[in-house]
Amino acid sequence: MSISPSHTFSQALKITPLMAEKLARTGVRSDTDLLLHIPLRYEDETRITPVVDVRLGEFAQVQVTVIEHEVKFRPRRQLVVTTQDAAGEVLVLRYVNFYPSMLANFRSGQLLRVKGEARHGFFGTEMIHPRVEKVVENAPVASTLTPVYPTVEGLSQSTWRKLIARALEVVALPEILPAHILNPDWGTLMDAVRLLHAPPPEVNPSALTERDHIAWARLKFEELLAQQISIHQARMARRLEVAPRLLGVEDGVRTSFLAHLPFHLTGAQQSAWQLIAQDMGTTTPMHRLLQGDVGSGKTVVAALACAQCVDAGKQCAVMAPTEILAEQLYYKLHEWFTPLHVNVAWLASSVSKKNKQSVYDALEKGEVHILVGTHALIQESVRFYDLGLAVIDEQHRFGVKQRLALRTKMKEAVRSLNDGQEHAPHQLMMSATPIPRTLALSYFADLDVAVIDELPPNRTPIVTKLIDVRRRAEVVAKVAQDVAQGKQVYWVCPLIEESETLELKTAIETFDHLTAALLDARVGLVHGRLKPAEKRAVMEAFKACELDVLVATTVIEVGVDVPNASVMVIEHAERFGLAQLHQLRGRVGRGAVRSQCILLFETPLSDIAKERLKVMYETTDGFEVARRDLQLRGAGEFLGVRQSGLPLLRFADLETDTALLEDARDAAAWLLAHDHAAAEAHLLRWLGNRAELLTV
Repeated sequence: MSISPSHTFSQALKITPLMAEKLARTGVRSDTDLLLHIPLRYEDETRITPVVDVRLGEFAQVQVTVIEHEVKFRPRRQLVVTTQDAAGEVLVLRYVNFYPSMLANFRSGQLLRVKGEARHGFFGTEMIHPRVEKVVENAPVASTLTPVYPTVEGLSQSTWRKLIARALEVVALPEILPAHILNPDWGTLMDAVRLLHAPPPEVNPSALTERDHIAWARLKFEELLAQQISIHQARMARRLEVAPRLLGVEDGVRTSFLAHLPFHLTGAQQSAWQLIAQDMGTTTPMHRLLQGDVGSGKTVVAALACAQCVDAGKQCAVMAPTEILAEQLYYKLHEWFTPLHVNVAWLASSVSKKNKQSVYDALEKGEVHILVGTHALIQESVRFYDLGLAVIDEQHRFGVKQRLALRTKMKEAVRSLNDGQEHAPHQLMMSATPIPRTLALSYFADLDVAVIDELPPNRTPIVTKLIDVRRRAEVVAKVAQDVAQGKQVYWVCPLIEESETLELKTAIETFDHLTAALLDARVGLVHGRLKPAEKRAVMEAFKACELDVLVATTVIEVGVDVPNASVMVIEHAERFGLAQLHQLRGRVGRGAVRSQCILLFETPLSDIAKERLKVMYETTDGFEVARRDLQLRGAGEFLGVRQSGLPLLRFADLETDTALLEDARDAAAWLLAHDHAAAEAHLLRWLGNRAELLTV
C-alpha cells in the first residue's frame, strides 16, 4: 500500500501508509490537517477528586488503592474490583469486557489513578470500564487538560494524543495573514492551536467545548476567511467570462407573453424581473438567485427571462431536480408559449429513445427554443445549437457533482464568439426555500439575489392545526364536510424514508380507507411509482375538479398549482422536515377560499419534532421558517449537502458567528485586492483542492 499523493505528512511524524489511510477517513491528510483536528471535549486529569466529591455522570480522576478483585459470573461474566481512597470511601470498578492480563493491575494494595464517569451501582458508587494507571505515592498529575478527539475505528485516543503532541513539536503554522486584518487580542494561529490541544488547567473547559474561548475566534475567522476568498474568487472569475447579450425586442415574444397573461405581475415580481432583465442585457454572465416563498410567482418571472432569451435568438434550458416538478414547469411553459409559436420541448429519463432522439436533433438544429427537463439535460448526447440562458429550479437539491457537470455543460453549449475568451450562458436559479441572511453571506455569497416577497392578490392566509393521530376519524369527518361544500383536499401520506415500497403500500391503504369512508367523494391517488402519463392524468383530473380528494406521497411537494384546493392533511407530520412541511402547506392557499393545513402527529414526539411542529403552528412566513430550520438542522442538512462532498464549516457557526463572518468577508476583499499571494496561501491551507465545490 502506498500513501495517496493527497497525504502530505512530514517525515518527522513517521506516519506509516496504513496510518495515513486511517487518518484520511477522518479528513486528516496533511500536517496542517493534523494540527487542525481539534478536540471535541476535554477531561480534567490535572487534579485528584475525592470519591465523596465525585459527581455522577461527570468525568473525574480519583486515586484509590485496590482492596480486592473478583471475576463474577452472574448475571454475566464480569470483573469487579473493589477500591477505596485515602479517606476510606469505596469505589467499585466494573469490567464486562476484560482480558486475564488485566488482572495484574488489580493486585491487592496497588495504588491506581482511575479515570471515568461514576454512577450509582448495586454496591454504591461505581465506574464502568474506567481507564486505570498504576502509580506511586505523590506521582505528579497532568499539567494540561486531556483532549478527547473525534475518531474512527482503529485510531485510539492514545494514538491521537501522541500524534498531535509530536506534530506540535515538529510542525509549524507560520503566519500568512497581515496583522492589520486580525484582532490584536487573538495571538498567532499556532498559539490558538496549541491552547486548544493542550489547554492549561485554569482555562474554563466549557469555554473550550462551547467554542467561546478567544482561541476559537482565531480559528473560526481563518476558516470563514478561506470560504469568503473562495467565493470572492468565483465571482471575479465569472466576471472575466463573456455571455451573449440578451436584449428584449419590441413587439417580440416577451411583449406577447405579457399581453396574453390572465393576470398582472405583482410589484415584487416586476422588481425582480427588472433586475434579471438588466443582468441579461450585459455580456457578464448573470448568476442570480430568484427566491420567494411558495406561491409567490417565481415561474412567471423565469418565463419572462425565457421569452427575452428567445427574442434574442438564443435557446433556453430549464432544469428541475425531480420529474414531477420538471413536468409541472414544462406544462406551464408549454401552455404559455405554444400560442406564441415558441417550441417548448420535454426531456427526462422516462421519454422514449425515439422521442429523445427527435428532441436531440431538433435541439441541435436550433428548432427547440426552450428545453425543459431533469438532469437528463446534462447528458453527453444533449447538444444545444446556441444556449443563452439556463434556468435551474431548486438548485440546492441537485448533488454537487451534478451541479459541476451542469456548469461545464452550459459553457459547452454557448456558441463561440471567436474572441478567445471563455463563454458562459446566463444562469437564473430559483428557490422556494428562502435563504437566511447568514447563508446569503456565506454559501450563496457569489450569487446576486432577487427576492419576491409579496404574494399575488386574492391569496388567503393558511390556518395550521396540530391534531393527534388518535383523532384521525374526526379529521376524516371534517374532510367529508369540506368536500360537501365543494372544497378540494390533499391528503399526504407519511414519509417512510427506509422503504419506498412500504411508503407506496401506506398510500394505497390510505386511498382504500378514504374511498370507503368518503362514499360521496371522488378520491384519486398519485405516487412516485406511477408512469408519467398516469401521474399527469390524475393531476389534471384534480386540477379540473374531477376529483375531490387527492391521496399523495410527497411527489406533490413542489410545483403543483390547484387554486380550488383549500385543505391539506399531512399524516405523521413529525416525520417530515420543516422545509418539506412548509412546501406541502404551500400547495393550498392559492385561491380565494380560506385554507387549512392539518398536521396529524403521533406521540411521543422527539424534541426536534416538537420544535418543527411549533414553528409550523406559529408562522407561515417562509423566511422565518427557513431561519428556524437552519437553527435546527445546521448548514449542511439545510443545504442538502451533508453527504455530497461540499466542504462544510467545521468550526464556525453561521447562527452565532455572524460578526466574524462579516469581518472575514471584508478581509477577503482586501486580500484579493492587495495581497493575492497571502489569499492563495490561506486558501491552500484551509481548503486545498476543495474550494471549487463551494461555488456550485
